[in-house]
Amino acid sequence: MQRLLPAYEYYKREILPASPPEFHFTSQQKHKTDLSVSGSHGQTRRRPLPGEEIDRASMEAKYAELRRAVEETAAVDGHAHNLVAVDSSFPFLRCFSEAEGDALAFAPHSLSFKRSLKDIAELYKCEASLDKVEKFRKAQGLSSITSKCFQAANISAILMDDGIQFDRMLELESHKDFVPTVGRVLRIEWLAETIINDDSFSGSSWTLDSFSEIFRTKLKSVANTIVGLKSIAAYRSGLHIDPCVSKTDAEDGLRKELAGQKPFRVTNKSLIDYIFTCSLEIAVLFHLPMQIHTGFGDKDLDLRKCNPLHLRCVLEDERFANCQLVLLHASYPFSKEASYLASVYSQVYLDFGLAIPKLSVQGMTSSLKELLELAPIKKVMFSTDGYAFPETYYLGARRARDVVYRVLSAACEDGDLCIQEAIDAVENIFRRNALDLYKLNVANGSVHQKTTITDTRIPTSCVERDVLFVRIVWNDASGQHRCRVVPAGRFYEIAKNKGVGLTFASMGMTSFCDGPADGTNLTGVGEIRLMPDMSTILRLPWSRREEMVMADMQIRPGEAWQYCPRYALRKVTRVLLDEFNVTMKAGFENEFYLRRKLVSEGHESWVPYDKSSYCSTSSFDGASSILQEVYSSLKEADIVVEQLHAESGKGQFEVALKYVLCTLAADNLIYAREIIKSVARKHELIATFLPKPDLNDIGSGSHVHLSLWKNDQNVFMGSNEYNYHGMSNVGEQFLAGVYHHLPSILAFTAPHPNSYDRIQPNTWSGAYLCWGKENREAPLRTACPPGVPLDMVSNFEIKSFDGCANPHLGLAAIVAAGIDGLRRGLKLPEPIGMIF
Repeated sequence: MQRLLPAYEYYKREILPASPPEFHFTSQQKHKTDLSVSGSHGQTRRRPLPGEEIDRASMEAKYAELRRAVEETAAVDGHAHNLVAVDSSFPFLRCFSEAEGDALAFAPHSLSFKRSLKDIAELYKCEASLDKVEKFRKAQGLSSITSKCFQAANISAILMDDGIQFDRMLELESHKDFVPTVGRVLRIEWLAETIINDDSFSGSSWTLDSFSEIFRTKLKSVANTIVGLKSIAAYRSGLHIDPCVSKTDAEDGLRKELAGQKPFRVTNKSLIDYIFTCSLEIAVLFHLPMQIHTGFGDKDLDLRKCNPLHLRCVLEDERFANCQLVLLHASYPFSKEASYLASVYSQVYLDFGLAIPKLSVQGMTSSLKELLELAPIKKVMFSTDGYAFPETYYLGARRARDVVYRVLSAACEDGDLCIQEAIDAVENIFRRNALDLYKLNVANGSVHQKTTITDTRIPTSCVERDVLFVRIVWNDASGQHRCRVVPAGRFYEIAKNKGVGLTFASMGMTSFCDGPADGTNLTGVGEIRLMPDMSTILRLPWSRREEMVMADMQIRPGEAWQYCPRYALRKVTRVLLDEFNVTMKAGFENEFYLRRKLVSEGHESWVPYDKSSYCSTSSFDGASSILQEVYSSLKEADIVVEQLHAESGKGQFEVALKYVLCTLAADNLIYAREIIKSVARKHELIATFLPKPDLNDIGSGSHVHLSLWKNDQNVFMGSNEYNYHGMSNVGEQFLAGVYHHLPSILAFTAPHPNSYDRIQPNTWSGAYLCWGKENREAPLRTACPPGVPLDMVSNFEIKSFDGCANPHLGLAAIVAAGIDGLRRGLKLPEPIGMIF
């Protein structure tokens, strides 16, 4: 049987030469024979039979990762409007309704009002009455309630149409105090009306040519300072826009408008169509998206003319084939029509603000489902359509997160998506689609690399009263945990969005010298940016005035560096998903030694914490207070522990983590090691993950259990159709790829010379090139844990993985090898049952 070579020897010898719908029943209802229940839009659904009711707790557990993604993704608000001062005459009741005048008095009797009022009262911790909420907001002041609402909404950028006019409306610049990034969307009808109402021109002096020249000039002059255009043609003359409107008709329309009294309000259809067409020409020239109001709004519009299907003439016009058009407000009640258009026209995108949160829960859910029936997920975007009151931003964000979770979890239940695809959809819907479409460069505070974006200026003293430092963490190629520490005020003001600089050499350093390894191309010439991944932000359980956050490495804003370990793992897992519709989950076993300081005759040494044996109860008793704190800290970090026990070495322990998606598992492993080491240090101990800290004792590994999943089903496990030693065909081929490339994989999973002091025969560390079922001496062990049929296996374990490895690079190497096995249809040799 072939012994595994250390990675560097192998390299020299071998390589250099060559929330579905819920139903609730009373006990009486459960026994009724009527199995139909009315759903939305009058549809009939079958009642669940007895015992079929959905267990909400188990559903939440099943989709915990999806829920986390929905709640924690910092959203880009693609469409919103200016706030107003607290003493504005604009009635607060308009926060809940598009109604005006006498109709507004009935708003409190709507479903959305009752729900939204409770949502706001819950945020403000006051009584759920309109009077109490209004008293609270007036007592607190605009700055306080806006900060509270925006923080709860978790919005990282706002694209603001400032063309709507409210009493005592704040300037766009003022919003920089509440949100990291603000961009402007220019309303074209507002620009046209601003021009013709200018006192320097008399109405009789206008011609279509003179108006067009000024309109185009002004639009071009601001094109590099905005993120997009917007039209409210639906409010004025409807969406049946003629892109070939004649100049004669447009001129006649301009004359009719100017025959009225100032201030002029453009409503003539021919002139509106002409302005819209001119604007599209500028949009094409400057690559600006055009937002278009579609569907419902206040009574100023004719809903019959707001169906986006009326835009067909524009969509078919070849001049505008490359101009992205964003249909706002889910086009409600024409959501299905909008979904269809987005599916057949490459330039059509969808935004569901206003429909969420203004509809009932069923209405919001139904509308988003209808958008996703045909439309690509990459074309569907979040916005709040917030206006006047900060509460509208909060309500839009809160309810959007809830509805997106409901719809995506239901899609997972229906088999349309797997959980990882749903998580990716969250990132796309709430953030990535808008960043890409509007060419936002939030990382360096710019838009189109030209637009001025206003950054939040949160007073440093306010931030640092709570958190003093933020650690920006990365794991280098040698497995070293490193961090840059930024004062919290500066982090949230600058580094959160712009990152911090780092030399290329930092990824080429060895574990024994803070300098680049011999022969590496990573030197002190060149710099990357460490960009905080805010989804990983964690308040340190052992140091409450500090936070830490994982970093991505970017060569320039928005472009991943090829040596970034987290990017490498995301890249190969994306290939696995795209080619085979498979994701990989990983669960790590952390083995480590605890050492205590011993001072004897003036000499200081670090000795084993105890000398007990494997799974010793007395050993666990002695370290129980430490392990309790470790467990509590991991739990606070949402890292699930499955088991803890004393290991075979003197003062050696193991903490086994629950399997999760491998990208998250790698992050969790780094955080777990940080927590274990820091808690030990707090107790004046040292925790070491070194593979072989004592050559005369057992080594420490970071064994990893791996499984393959498709549509939330374990597809590594065999079935009646295919069962090769308990594995499916997919499982066998993936494991065969890992087996075939194992010597090369060791360069990533066991990267240190000390790693091979650990990988020795008869130490259950995987010293031989083989695999076996429940064979702990083999480097690759297929496992049949409790609950799995004896003739099946649910996962495989890699023994040759240790604490010197960068977990992202180690897992990336495993996934890449597995992909090769799947592509080539590799087969495994017979398993080894016993090694002598």
